[in-house]
Amino acid sequence: MYINCHTYYSLRYGVLSVPQLLELAKKYTIKSVAITDINSTSACLEFSREAAKEKLKPVVGADIRNGNNRCYVCLAKNNKGYLEINQFLSTHLHTKKDFPEIPPSFLNVITIFPFEKVLEYELESFAPDWYIGIAVNDLNKLKFSHLKQYTEKLVLLQPVTFCSQTHINIHRLLRCIDLNIVLSKLPEAEQGTANDKMYSLTKLKDLFEDFEHILSNTQALLNSCSIDFKFDDIRENQNQTTYLSNAQDDYGYLVSLVKQNIPSRYKTVNSKITERIEKELNAIRQMDFVSYFLINYDIVQYAIKNNYPYIGRGSGANSVVAYILGITNVDPIELDLYFERFINLYRSSPPDFDIDFSWKDRDDVTRYIFERFPNTALMGTYVTFQFKAVVRELAKVFGLPKAEIDAFLNGNRENKKNDHYFKLVIKYSHLIHGFPNYLSVHSGGIVITKNPVQAYCGTFMPPKGFQTLQIDMHIAEAVGIFKFDILAQRGLSKIKDAIQLIRENQPNAHIKNIDDTTSFKNDPAINNLLKVGDCMGVFYVESPAMRTLMTRLQTQDYLGLVAASSIIRPGVTNGGMKNAYIERHRFPEKKAEAHPVLLKIMPDTYGVMVYQEDVLKVAHYFAGLSLAEADVLRRGMSGKGRSKEQFDALERKFYENCKEKGYTQKVIAEVWDQIKAFAGYAFAKGHSASYAVESYQSLYLKKYFPLEFMTAVLNNGGGFYNLDTYINEIFKCGGVVENPCINNSDHSNYIKDKTVFLGFGMIKDLEHRSIQKILTERQLFGPFNSFDDFLDRCKLGLEQLLLLIRLKAFRTFESNKHKLMWLAHLNTHAIKNLNNQPQLFKPKRVNYSLPSLKSEQIIDAYDNLELLGFTLHNDFNLIKPGKYPITIASDLSTYEGKEITILGKLVTSKTTKTSKGDYMAFSTFLDKDGKCFDTVQFPKIMVKYPLTGIGIYFIKGTVTEDLGYYAITTTQLLKVPRLPDPRFSEEQKTHKSIV
Repeated sequence: MYINCHTYYSLRYGVLSVPQLLELAKKYTIKSVAITDINSTSACLEFSREAAKEKLKPVVGADIRNGNNRCYVCLAKNNKGYLEINQFLSTHLHTKKDFPEIPPSFLNVITIFPFEKVLEYELESFAPDWYIGIAVNDLNKLKFSHLKQYTEKLVLLQPVTFCSQTHINIHRLLRCIDLNIVLSKLPEAEQGTANDKMYSLTKLKDLFEDFEHILSNTQALLNSCSIDFKFDDIRENQNQTTYLSNAQDDYGYLVSLVKQNIPSRYKTVNSKITERIEKELNAIRQMDFVSYFLINYDIVQYAIKNNYPYIGRGSGANSVVAYILGITNVDPIELDLYFERFINLYRSSPPDFDIDFSWKDRDDVTRYIFERFPNTALMGTYVTFQFKAVVRELAKVFGLPKAEIDAFLNGNRENKKNDHYFKLVIKYSHLIHGFPNYLSVHSGGIVITKNPVQAYCGTFMPPKGFQTLQIDMHIAEAVGIFKFDILAQRGLSKIKDAIQLIRENQPNAHIKNIDDTTSFKNDPAINNLLKVGDCMGVFYVESPAMRTLMTRLQTQDYLGLVAASSIIRPGVTNGGMKNAYIERHRFPEKKAEAHPVLLKIMPDTYGVMVYQEDVLKVAHYFAGLSLAEADVLRRGMSGKGRSKEQFDALERKFYENCKEKGYTQKVIAEVWDQIKAFAGYAFAKGHSASYAVESYQSLYLKKYFPLEFMTAVLNNGGGFYNLDTYINEIFKCGGVVENPCINNSDHSNYIKDKTVFLGFGMIKDLEHRSIQKILTERQLFGPFNSFDDFLDRCKLGLEQLLLLIRLKAFRTFESNKHKLMWLAHLNTHAIKNLNNQPQLFKPKRVNYSLPSLKSEQIIDAYDNLELLGFTLHNDFNLIKPGKYPITIASDLSTYEGKEITILGKLVTSKTTKTSKGDYMAFSTFLDKDGKCFDTVQFPKIMVKYPLTGIGIYFIKGTVTEDLGYYAITTTQLLKVPRLPDPRFSEEQKTHKSIV
């Protein structure tokens, strides 16, 4: 009966969730409603799925508006009409053009014009599927309007946006957030009315007593609409179903590719390999995933053709077919990867192929996919309102001062003057929390569908220019759309750039084939880097937590790294399995503590669940669940399962089966708790193995070409740590790092022999056009010969010029930067931004006589700190003189269990909440020799001695040891002050913070 219902997907306007709307319809015994969000079809698929469960007929469409101007409501008569609406919506959303006042000639769409719009447009003739919409508020006007004669064209267009006064209040607040205004300034035209609600059928009949035909017309209109999508267990695959012309040709092509590429992966092919290939090919064909494999193969072939490095990971890395095709670089035979995690005949979704590309290459790969396959879009995602952000927004809506808002969010809630308003803010922030706020783009999901993507929803156009779905991955998967994950990371760029730098800096060096990692895995020198945690800059293994773990595990081989890559994940840690694995790995006698059945199922991991597929193994072999049930269990625990009832039933069956097998209640509960803590936060083994391959590639470069590798790390924005930490690594490896140089530096960092010249792109506030001027002039006409030569050839503004001078970029011409500053000011053309036309005669320059100007190292350090973000000096030499401890990181082992004092430069710190709700911190420091050490600050110490930013700290505490890993449990941390900048007087220092 209602054909204009809004949900909260009418962004910052609607307030009802889909379940709430359906509950409202059930309350009023409404049998059919249409969902018509404003310029959006985001909720249509979810509504169709949930309405069917409630035995309610869903009708879908969109409320077309230009700002607050209601144009018309469109309803889909069928799936073709739904496609038309989405194509219409998408065209205008992509171009950001207003919708036309009169809609196009739809073939399968019903259009309802609001009563006031028909009057405004003076419509006298109506197309067959055009109707006049009458809301409750329009009834009195209709009685005196000539439009009442159009009896067959009148339908009920009653907006349904609210169901309570609280909803109206939320709506008004959302409108203020959207318009960025205070509540008192909200115009009536920008909000709905109190009557935009659902009435009971009895009430409707009373209201429309004189216009009963309006209600019957509306019901007939709803009856004429029907949308057909299948969801969940009965869904149909909506991905592109064939790669070539038909399924038979696809399978023949896949088989031929496998046969063609086997020799490149296996020198000898035994029965184990052939049986695994045959098993996989049959399953892939039977489950209709052939095109999925071929499309992924097509994508990686484009990358190979263009020399784009990539890593294929995800559960698909458990596939030998994927390995042979080159989609992944992990051998499932070598690692004994579990076939059923990758694919099983009970699984309706294809395996996950997460393909990582360099952040520099991903956009081009995406462009290729869009051009190569006809029905392509990026996966959408909704960014939701989060509580703290809503508090800030609503406080602004109520007109509260920023200082009070900040204080309130920082825990100061004693402001009695505005206490009433803050109570309202808290109340409505809780109510708005979780509402969709705006549409965004999924981090890497791309969909390639068999039908036009607008057959499923509207699309919008983000800044990168690739159309994006108005739905997220959950409802997309429910209807049968499975994304391809095309992701970006910087680790691959570091590898690619490092190889290029090696070729430029050491043209005669022999670089091993980076894709042939077998020799890397068997190199003791490389493996020793893992064992001691010397992995700064190395993909995935450089963090303090990973460094700590590898030290405790004494990781020194590929399989050990594969395990470590998954053990570090929260699920393994939270389930208590990390410590169990470490102990059984280091002390084989502790394997006896494992349950015999679990040890038999997972001998490689000592009976400990480490990988995602271990959930499948334990559920299937330990608890006797079927593989289908085990996979449902895994997906449910990873947040992908959508049915709580189904999950609860599996939990009961898990317990029942285990009891029948004779396990004690304690063992059953322990195993279940481990699964529950573990499954959502762990990697598939093939996924971990893929990460480990990339780690080994980086480790090879770090071990044998450390300077070029660390330069590449800098050029790609660093990694887990700040840039200063990676510069420290260059110094440790015997390299020299110099400030940007006017003749040697490029936009990015550049290495020459053992000297790394920082790039002009590192300089804060140096404009891109200034860098381009310098590089273009140097490329066309050669290096600069003097400071005057630079001034003549490259006319920069004075401010830009001074940035270069302060960093001593002209040091090859003049080492005293203070002198150059005077010369820059005295040459008037450096102040004026003159045109850059070639000059026939260079102007004569006056050779000014300047007094002797003193330059100090501390001044250079402060300038570097301001303009580069780090001093490029030994910071331990820049602290105020004093009697400091001489202890260094390598001394920790000699102080086990004893108190120690040491100086450390803070690198990073991570806070975590304790079980009591207090905060403690794990911090990493560098000693004066550039070696890492770690500290733990328990809550009381954190409160008493808080860390106050990057700098040198005096640290006092007790040294603890855990399986060869040493750390300091602190009792005192004090920041050591730097030497002051001599350029500022004491008065200036009190007003200006340099650090």
